[in-house]
Amino acid sequence: MSFSNEIPKKCLECIKYSRPTTHSKCTLCQDLGLQEEIFCDLNRQEQDIEGFKCYAFKPSLKLVKSSSQENIKLPNASIDSFSKGSLQRILESDRIKYQRALAVQRLGNDPDAILMDIKYHFSWNFIHRRPFFSNPTEAFKLVSEVFLDFSEVVGSFINLLWLAPDHLHIYVESDGEKSVDTLIQEIKNISESSIAGKALNLISSLDESFDLWDKAYFAETIG
Repeated sequence: MSFSNEIPKKCLECIKYSRPTTHSKCTLCQDLGLQEEIFCDLNRQEQDIEGFKCYAFKPSLKLVKSSSQENIKLPNASIDSFSKGSLQRILESDRIKYQRALAVQRLGNDPDAILMDIKYHFSWNFIHRRPFFSNPTEAFKLVSEVFLDFSEVVGSFINLLWLAPDHLHIYVESDGEKSVDTLIQEIKNISESSIAGKALNLISSLDESFDLWDKAYFAETIG
């Protein structure tokens, strides 16, 4: 395998051990089959090679002993009530069923009616993939409330799906009035300051400037 000179030196060390695997500490990534390379790519997009920072380097180590001990697997993250099937539960919820029925009813009554209801899955890193939340389970409820509290401000419904040490996943409903980029930048800007005020005591290794999010993001429509 050949490596590009455009890849930071720290990434070259990580790529040696790279496999198409999911994040070992993100249950939602495992449920969705979302590969960890996505978060690596997002991190590289936001930094120059010189001075590149990443806190996610985890080489796969092997014991030089019997073949039965060759592959060492990290334990999966514990699956709690917040994460297991959370995205599927939202899509099958009474709220979504009601919206679908209402849409059909409106369109049936008014052939010219147009109803926009776009559902997104967004994900992005903490800056430099730094593990800000050393105990994501403890912080989940508080951070989730932050997103729900300002949903109306950006004209959307926002629900935190999963909080990992170095990234997060959110579910967003939008009327399509705002572009994906505008929507995400508004969510990031408001949530960063809100989390600073409400969850600061749960965040470790924070810079004085309180840069929390990387600018890059992953986005996909899910309905």
